Amino acid sequence: MPFDRRAKILVVDDDEGVCEALRLILEDSCGRHQVTCARDGVTAVEIVRRDTFDLVFLDLGLPGMDGFETLRRLKHHDADLDVLVVSGTDKAREAVEALRGGALEYVTKPFDTQRIMPLVDDILGRRFRAEDSARRASPKPGEGRRRIITQAESMRAVLSQVEKVAAADCSVLITGESGTGKELVAELVHSRSPRSSGPFVAVNCAAIPGELLESELFGHEKGAFTGAYARRVGLFEQAHRGTLFLDEICSLRIDLQAKLLRVLQGQAFTRVGGSETVRVDARLVAASNASLTELMRQGRFREDLYYRLSVIPIRLPPLRERPGDVALLAEHFLTRLCEKHGKTIPGLSPSVMAVLGQYPWPGNVRELRNFMERTVLLSDEGRSVDERDLPMDLLIPRVSLQTEQSAVHDEGLLRAREEFERRYILRCLELCSWNQAAAARLLRIHRNTLLKRMKTLGITANE
Repeated sequence: MPFDRRAKILVVDDDEGVCEALRLILEDSCGRHQVTCARDGVTAVEIVRRDTFDLVFLDLGLPGMDGFETLRRLKHHDADLDVLVVSGTDKAREAVEALRGGALEYVTKPFDTQRIMPLVDDILGRRFRAEDSARRASPKPGEGRRRIITQAESMRAVLSQVEKVAAADCSVLITGESGTGKELVAELVHSRSPRSSGPFVAVNCAAIPGELLESELFGHEKGAFTGAYARRVGLFEQAHRGTLFLDEICSLRIDLQAKLLRVLQGQAFTRVGGSETVRVDARLVAASNASLTELMRQGRFREDLYYRLSVIPIRLPPLRERPGDVALLAEHFLTRLCEKHGKTIPGLSPSVMAVLGQYPWPGNVRELRNFMERTVLLSDEGRSVDERDLPMDLLIPRVSLQTEQSAVHDEGLLRAREEFERRYILRCLELCSWNQAAAARLLRIHRNTLLKRMKTLGITANE
C-alpha cells in the first residue's frame, strides 16, 4: 500500500450484497479502510454533506434519483471529491457521460479484487500526497486558508480592522465591488477568531434559486416537499460553533430576510416542514456588492436586518484604489499559475507592467487573476510576457460612452474606425518609447506601412 493511513470511503448501491462485497474488499487487510454504505442517491448526498470522504463508489442504476444526478450533486457539493462510477453493464456511452460528469474512473460488476485494490490504492495515494503537499504549503494557524497579497495602505487598514474585530463574536458586513476578495476577508475573520477550530461554511445567496435557499440555510424534514426523501441539515447547523458566510446577501428574498433576522436574534429556528426548535451557535459574516442602504430606500432590504448585520462594517477598496498591488498580484499569480499549468515563463516585461498598472480592472482581483491565467496558458514557453500577449482592451485606453456615442452619431463608421486606429497606433508607439521599428513589429505590419498610416492619421512624435 503506497500510504499508511485509513481512508473514508462511501459505497452507494441499492444492492445490499454489492455493498457488503465492497465493504469486505475495502476493509480487508486489518481494517484497511472505513466504509460507509448508502442505498440511494438522496441519502448519499446527505451523508456527504455531513461528513468528509476520500472516495465514493457510485452505482449508476440507483432507484429514484439516478447515478448521474447523484454524481452531479456530489460534485456540486465538493468538486474535488473522487468518484468511482460502478455499473452492471460495460456501456461506452455511460462511461463517457460519467467521466464528463466528473467521475474519476468507470468500473463494471462483478468486481475483480485484483483490479479494484490497485485502482483504489492509486487514487488514494495521489489524493493523500496532494493533501500532504497542500498542508505543507498552507499558512500557519491563524493566517487563513488563503493569503491576502497587498502593499497598499487602504488594504493594510482593512487587515488591521480584521485583526481588531475577529475576536469580537458579533456579525460582520463586508462590502465592496465584485472580485475584491470579500470571501477571502471572511475566511480571515474566521481564522483569527476563537471559532477558528470550527467549520467555515460559505454560500452564495445569488447562486441558489429563492425557493431552494430556505431549505439550504435551515434544512428540511422528510416529506416537507416533493423530493424531500430524508431530513436535511441546513447550512446554519453545519456552521454550528463556527462561521456562516452569506455572500451576495443583497439578493435574499424579503421573507427569508425576516427569518434570518429571527435567527440572529434568538439563535434558533425550525427546519422547513418541521416544528422542532433547532438551537445553533454560529457567527454570521455577510457580504454584498450592492448598496444595502440604497436597497433599503427601495424597500428591497429590511432596515432592522441591515443594522443587525452591520455591527462591524468592513469596506474593501477596489483594485484601482490599491497603488502598487496590481504589479504585486500579477507576479504572484504568474508564479502560482505557472506551477499549476507546468509552464516556465520568466516574468512580465516593464511595458506590460505599465499597461496593467494603467488599466482600471473593473472586475478587480478576480479579473486580474483570470487575465493572468489566460496569459500563462497562451504565452510561449520560456519567454517573458510582452505586448504581443496583451488583448486589445488592455492596449487601447477606454473612452467614455459619451465619446463613443458621439463617434457613432456624428462622425460615422469611417471616422470612428480612423479614430480607433489612431489611438491603437499611438498606444503601441508609447509602449515602444516611439521606436517605430519596434511598434511596427508589435502591430505586425511593415515599418513603411506604419509611417504611411502615421502620416495619414496625423500622428507626430511630439504627441
